[in-house]
Amino acid sequence: MKKIVYAVLATVTGLVLLFSYRTSLDVVAPAAIGTPAATKTTTKTTTGTSSGTETSAGSGTSTSSGTGASSSSSTAASGLKDGTFTGQAVDTQYGPVQVQITVSGGQITDVSVPQYPNTERRDQQINAQAIPQLISETKSAQSAQVDMVSGATYTSDGYTQSLQSAIDQAKA
Repeated sequence: MKKIVYAVLATVTGLVLLFSYRTSLDVVAPAAIGTPAATKTTTKTTTGTSSGTETSAGSGTSTSSGTGASSSSSTAASGLKDGTFTGQAVDTQYGPVQVQITVSGGQITDVSVPQYPNTERRDQQINAQAIPQLISETKSAQSAQVDMVSGATYTSDGYTQSLQSAIDQAKA
């Protein structure tokens, strides 16, 4: 009789633990997606005799698919014109992905993603982690040659295609 009672208690305990286990986390919206970047100030010193202050601000505005707005016609050694450029929206299995870059001094200084798959809860979870990683990779690589994010293959692929489109506009 005691063995039956212990078996029932063990089963009930196991079921309570099983059903109380949380399988997903609350969705956290990524802060770097589609929001205007804060103004960044950098101080440079050249040969210890003079110093200058350089200020750049992120745009955060989006233009229609496949167009780029250039604020200056100067081209740096990297071959990129200064300005804000929006890549073409790339359709993926889960929705369109579009990338916008800001180039200052021939370097990609800001990246935003005005369009990305976010209609489903799972899309929001995946892209909350993937897009900030892709943006960080872009700023480091200064090109569309970025690593794909595991678990976000479709978003990563659409991101790199749209990013390449924006970079091509900056080179034109």
